[in-house]
Amino acid sequence: MEIALGFFIALFISLTGVGAGSLTVPLLILVLGLPARECVGTAQIFAAVVKILSVPAYMARKQVNWRVFSYFVATGLPGVFLGALLLKRVPMNLVTGMVGLTIMSIALLNLFRFAHVTRHDRKGWLAVIGFPIGLEMGFTAAGAGAVGALSMMSLTTLAPSEIVGTGLAFGLVLSLAGSGIHLALGTVNLAVLWKLLIGGAAGAMAGSVVSSSIPSRRLRLALCVLLVAIGAQLSWKSFSEMYQSNVAAASAPPSPATAPAKPAADPVTDPPPPAK
Repeated sequence: MEIALGFFIALFISLTGVGAGSLTVPLLILVLGLPARECVGTAQIFAAVVKILSVPAYMARKQVNWRVFSYFVATGLPGVFLGALLLKRVPMNLVTGMVGLTIMSIALLNLFRFAHVTRHDRKGWLAVIGFPIGLEMGFTAAGAGAVGALSMMSLTTLAPSEIVGTGLAFGLVLSLAGSGIHLALGTVNLAVLWKLLIGGAAGAMAGSVVSSSIPSRRLRLALCVLLVAIGAQLSWKSFSEMYQSNVAAASAPPSPATAPAKPAADPVTDPPPPAK
């Protein structure tokens, strides 16, 4: 199952530039039942390896705009470090719910790319956008591909192939940084990761071969619709469980350990009973 998931996800990443975190994390949670923190850390490393296999082809075709890349990375790297550290301090159900909301929002934003977008050459603003993208990437492993691409479509005049190539290169740097932090924090499932990588390597190479003959626009549209449904299901499931656990905790009687202790007798106000 993990090998098939790795192949499927890597194929979509290679063809569309989207899905490294936004598709990997919810599938690991919903299909394999892994904890959200492990899913984020595992997805970061998986995304880094898949992008290492995909980015060189775009670099060879000169489809990475290094100026735009530098704007993103300058502020995105501090963001990803902060996001990964925040992940350790947030309750698990809240992490899962936030992952679902983030993925659903990113997919909806990505659907906006299929509408008419006015193009402007305002590359400098990408440095402002890079930090929140990095923060979200460190916290949920999602955002670099979809939000970065939408930002480049709105603020640059890059060709679609340059947008995909630059987004993959930016996502690669953030994934490598996030991978190191999650490895240090121990939030990576190595057993699942190896199986994902076996399928992912094959999927990335297959995507590179067929990318010129498959309409990536239609694939991206189908992927975004799928991600909206997955994100909605994930966030509903997590926040429902959180609500039910809060209600159960509020209605449960206090345990003996937490019950208020009987106050000690005061010798002045509570005299001892008379001796018999």
